[in-house]
Amino acid sequence: MRVVVQRVKWARVTVEGESCGEIGPGLLVYLGVGKEDTREDVDYLLSKVIELRIFQDSQGKMNLSLRETGGSLLVISQFTLYGDCRKGRRPSFTDAAPPALAEDLYLSFIVEARRQGITTACGRFQAMMEVASVNDGPVTLMLDSRKLF
Repeated sequence: MRVVVQRVKWARVTVEGESCGEIGPGLLVYLGVGKEDTREDVDYLLSKVIELRIFQDSQGKMNLSLRETGGSLLVISQFTLYGDCRKGRRPSFTDAAPPALAEDLYLSFIVEARRQGITTACGRFQAMMEVASVNDGPVTLMLDSRKLF
């Protein structure tokens, strides 16, 4: 599982002109699911995202986590994080999970974040979405659960 995490002042996702998720200060998370991913990957990355110390403390140092600041998550399904562009000009997505697995793990990430008390908004799986945000910093990080195994 791969995520791109952006610290934001606000973020919003719309589908067909209708807002379906919006947050104030927090993290915009683009989440891609690989064909080998399991619930273990969800648990690992969610914990990592929630506990990343990338928010400023009173002295201006990145020392606080999303949980500590009370920030929110906006989670967007992003299969293109598994695009392999090494050959040719068209990305290959052979390492991306099939839709049923991807949707299950994407929804598990959201449900578990909410269960842990994190205010969480989301996009719509497999929809064409427009995402707007104001990056804070900017701070952008990439995490991959497979780097562990």
